[in-house]
Amino acid sequence: MKTIGLSGKSGTGKSYNAMELCGQMHIDAMIDDGLLISENRILEGVSAKKQTTKIGAVKTALFMDDDHRDKVVRAIARKAPQSLLILGTSDDMIRQIARRLNVPLPARIIQIEDITTTDDRIKARKLRSESGTHVIPAPTFQVKRQFSGYFLDPMKRLKGGAGISRTVTTEKTVVRPTYSYMGEYIISDKVVTDIVHHMARITGGVANVLWVTANNDSESGLFIRIILQLEYGAKIKKTAFAIQRGVFDAVEYMTNFNVRAVDVEIRGIKRVQSAR
Repeated sequence: MKTIGLSGKSGTGKSYNAMELCGQMHIDAMIDDGLLISENRILEGVSAKKQTTKIGAVKTALFMDDDHRDKVVRAIARKAPQSLLILGTSDDMIRQIARRLNVPLPARIIQIEDITTTDDRIKARKLRSESGTHVIPAPTFQVKRQFSGYFLDPMKRLKGGAGISRTVTTEKTVVRPTYSYMGEYIISDKVVTDIVHHMARITGGVANVLWVTANNDSESGLFIRIILQLEYGAKIKKTAFAIQRGVFDAVEYMTNFNVRAVDVEIRGIKRVQSAR
């Protein structure tokens, strides 16, 4: 396996430019902030950008947790890439990561200044300092499970030359880690309950919302359980499915939680008298 490094200070655009660099140099996989990424997919790892402190983020990026490291080492063995790009804030950090993952030390370390302009780096640093956002070089649907409840923005970038066959689309995700927050971001349980009541009103056929629970597992996502009483004459299966689908879409859209499942239970039928 051939290992290559990409070195640059925090906030200078390493993650933003890494996917294009892999394409240009025909690199099979990359290590970025605790993640093993290949072909626009997260194969294994935990993102350092998910940690609550900068110290925690550094430890994750350096694979200091043995279980985290071992999982990524096994994933590298399964993937067996011919070449691997390692991102780091310094040449020494890149070498430390290589040693922790038991891969060859980099044959070459590219500096971020070699592949970006001064204006590019100034814009990247300004964005980081003003908004606290970071880029993960993977599509949002790949990132969302680890970042349930975080604000995520998908980013697409077209690269190509003459001819459609040479045009490549790379997808990235912009995320603002907890340690970058200015203030505190909280979503109350009542938000989910209100969304369920709203969907019940606009769907129709629901006599009462009897119970709503929302349990969030940071590893897998949000589990929502709804108990309903339907109106007499309502089509049970159709109404339950409409509520399930509506709540799933609305909660994901409004809160950015990764919704793992929405269970709907029908606990009775009620004859509703029409108002005269």
